[in-house]
Amino acid sequence: MKKRILLLSIALVSFTAYSFAAVTPTGTNVAPATISKNVINSFNREFSNASNIQWESKPNFVKAQFNVNDIVLFAYFNKSGELIAVTRFISPNQLPLELLTSLKKTNTGYWVSDLFEIQTESGTAYYATIENADQIVVLKSEGISGWQTFQKEKKDNAE
Repeated sequence: MKKRILLLSIALVSFTAYSFAAVTPTGTNVAPATISKNVINSFNREFSNASNIQWESKPNFVKAQFNVNDIVLFAYFNKSGELIAVTRFISPNQLPLELLTSLKKTNTGYWVSDLFEIQTESGTAYYATIENADQIVVLKSEGISGWQTFQKEKKDNAE
């Protein structure tokens, strides 16, 4: 249950990836003193060719935003330094074909405003935020099995 809550937290934090937390200046690879050596060592093992690393510490996890081969990635670690998940924003044409087809076919009248991929030890999942004039819907897909509604929200202007 804790793992599920933590992954949910990561998913929600990924939607607000550019939050107003204290981070190191862009372009530096120096972690703030608040990041444990275990996390830093684990990060360096997993992502030795990372650049432009920015760190953010939350109560239950540490997030690193960085670049690898001109791709912005986000890695999440628990406080003991274990890698929990890696996420990246993607474009719709980077989805598996079955998911892209399903997303377009079942959600006419909506546009994709946010899309990201999350990789954990249990596999790859995708989250798509779609919108129309009245609502915002977050869809989730684990693998290529189709989309499930993860969250729905009416827009302020919708009555």
